[in-house]
Amino acid sequence: MEKIELTTSQCCFSSNDEEFVGFEEDVEQIIQKLTRGTKEREVISIVGMAGLGKTSLAKKVYNNHYIADHFDVRAFCIVSQTYSIRKLLFEILKQVTGEKRDMIKEDEDVADTLRKALFCKRYLIVLDDMWNYEAWEDLQSCFPCVERGSRIMVTTRVQEVAIKMSDPYFLRFLTEDESWELLQKKVFKREGVPLELEEAGFEVARNCKGLPLVIVLNAGIIAQKERRVSVWEEFAKDLSSLGLEEQSRKAIQSSYDYLCDHLKHCLLYIGYFPEDYNIPVSDLLKLWIAEELVPNINDTENLEKSSKDCLSDLVNRSLLMVSKRRSNGDIKYCMVHDLIREFCSSKLEEEDFKQRIASYNSSSEVPSSPKDPARLCMYIHDNFVNQLELHGYSLNEISMVDSEEKESLEFIAHPRFYSSKCMDLVSLLINLRLIRVLHLLDINMDSTWEFQNSPASTLESLTHLKYLAIYAKKFDFKWVSHMIDLQTLRVHSHQRIKTSPDIWKMKKLRHVDITEFSFIWEDDEQEEHVLDNLKTFGKCRVSLADMNRKFWWRFPNLEELSLSVVNFHGMPNHSLFPTPEIHNRLQSLEISFPIGFSTSIGWFKSVFPMNVRFLSLAGISLTEEVVTSIAALQKLETLKLFFIHFPNNNPRWDVTDREFKVLKYLKLELVDMNQWESLDTSFPMLEKLVIKDCEQLEEIPSSFADIPTLRLIKLINCSESVRDSAQSIKEEVENTQGYERLQLHIPKNF
Repeated sequence: MEKIELTTSQCCFSSNDEEFVGFEEDVEQIIQKLTRGTKEREVISIVGMAGLGKTSLAKKVYNNHYIADHFDVRAFCIVSQTYSIRKLLFEILKQVTGEKRDMIKEDEDVADTLRKALFCKRYLIVLDDMWNYEAWEDLQSCFPCVERGSRIMVTTRVQEVAIKMSDPYFLRFLTEDESWELLQKKVFKREGVPLELEEAGFEVARNCKGLPLVIVLNAGIIAQKERRVSVWEEFAKDLSSLGLEEQSRKAIQSSYDYLCDHLKHCLLYIGYFPEDYNIPVSDLLKLWIAEELVPNINDTENLEKSSKDCLSDLVNRSLLMVSKRRSNGDIKYCMVHDLIREFCSSKLEEEDFKQRIASYNSSSEVPSSPKDPARLCMYIHDNFVNQLELHGYSLNEISMVDSEEKESLEFIAHPRFYSSKCMDLVSLLINLRLIRVLHLLDINMDSTWEFQNSPASTLESLTHLKYLAIYAKKFDFKWVSHMIDLQTLRVHSHQRIKTSPDIWKMKKLRHVDITEFSFIWEDDEQEEHVLDNLKTFGKCRVSLADMNRKFWWRFPNLEELSLSVVNFHGMPNHSLFPTPEIHNRLQSLEISFPIGFSTSIGWFKSVFPMNVRFLSLAGISLTEEVVTSIAALQKLETLKLFFIHFPNNNPRWDVTDREFKVLKYLKLELVDMNQWESLDTSFPMLEKLVIKDCEQLEEIPSSFADIPTLRLIKLINCSESVRDSAQSIKEEVENTQGYERLQLHIPKNF
């Protein structure tokens, strides 16, 4: 049975286990249930109330190295109350096969493809947050019942669902001592607990009644309070009289009450996202800025920093959860607990949020009149469209509202769309002049009649946009040049887009990300055309002949740049980034070169901005000059090398006389080398090493065992000898240091 919306989640978990307390024995018991017993396919169901830690426990088990070694393939997906079976199966299929595509072909039989992918394999499928047995009935036929010892692990808060599926594993509450341990870790981090606070702190933990969510939320509250015994005792006393459900509500409400106004607004905005949705942080921060929810809104230089501070505050108070981090440690995806999301949704309906709000989603009521002068935050999907029509609030009637009343409305188009009525959607949006955020990457605008015939007129009325993400076969900057307040422009297109003088009109642009974007330099363009606010510039295709001072003066404050060099004839003799501004400010740089690119003429001397922290190179010959230039980067923390070859047909990389002083993350993919020589002093600060599709590489240098900071080696599609060398390095670390400091990850599905 098809539901309304996709609420699956990729398997992307934070590697930080410092908050996992008290369930070590449960982990061991569940691992035994998964790895022992019959060879028949079995279901293990974990049941417990909201906030008890079911998902955390499931993730801990799923990521256990013994589980990873035991099963041939694994997948972890969130089911939730609403789901699309087709999209859920597609998500499982991607994880099982390692595919990276995001779209399902219309004629694709996903269920059959998944069955074939799982057949004759020992698989583990985790179905997190299942609400009804019907979901299992819809899914189970896709999981083959072959005698391989395959397992399905389910988490649910509904006991009836668990009992129907298997003999349930009831998750217990934390003991008082475990509660106190968790509270200490959240409040004091690595600090010692002051002796005078131990008794009062233990009382606070005890009165949380063993519910982990309540403990971490209350920890976020008392961490902001004075560290005085009387204050903590009073807090513990307030908790003592509350029951479990009251505890949860009280903890969330108190956490919310302790937030300053701008953090309240940022948190409430999360209420518009679907349940269990993995929120891309890069999008979220830009949306907060566009909606003017972060402080320092007039300080354009520090908007991104302010938004990151907001995110950090909400994470530190356990109101947002980290679901995946980038290689440099920054948060890539975040999530919100169901109970907190429900709180946000209800708060949006009952409280003022800037102005009075009518919040529309599948459970909201629609106002009787479209002329209510409120700021309407819209989450548009099929149910919402149907509700409007049922209440006589036709989409076409919007166009009949007179201009004065229309100006009193302000709509936010939510960043996820599931509306099949695209033509009606466009008709609606072109009449809403105050819209600030429009995210349409999930809708092919070329399929809508209005946009196909007149894209410029479709977007003409949207003069207040600050965030625009659009999917169109063709795109012209003329369509958006009137949007003088636009900060973020994202365009997904199948055809290469060429820049035009119209881009210089959008002086407030901060982030540009276009899939196929050719920057064409025109000699007659005036030099004073500058985008001072531009911070990130993505997927830009350029010719090296255009890499001159005039070009880079136009973007003096760039921090992140992604370049695809398409022509290196007429290569300049100067550095790629000659201006001091670029050298001082650029933090992240990705460059891909055409196949056959040679650096033998010395062009790479001082090529890289000296303050860059993230560097990704593709299609290049790794000469001594290139390696010297990279090693000279004193702040480089992340290095990714993709499709790399070596000069003179000598596939050997010797870095014994090089030192990458602060490098923490190194990824080698399709690097054409068979020998690699290195010392422990070559990468003294390395934490993670990822090697993918380096089929000719014979082994990892044994010196990596002597790098004290190394925490992870991940190998994907590498030779047996490389895997053996990695295992030897891990064993040496364990033998010399006596503990599992180094993790070895070798996915079986590659």
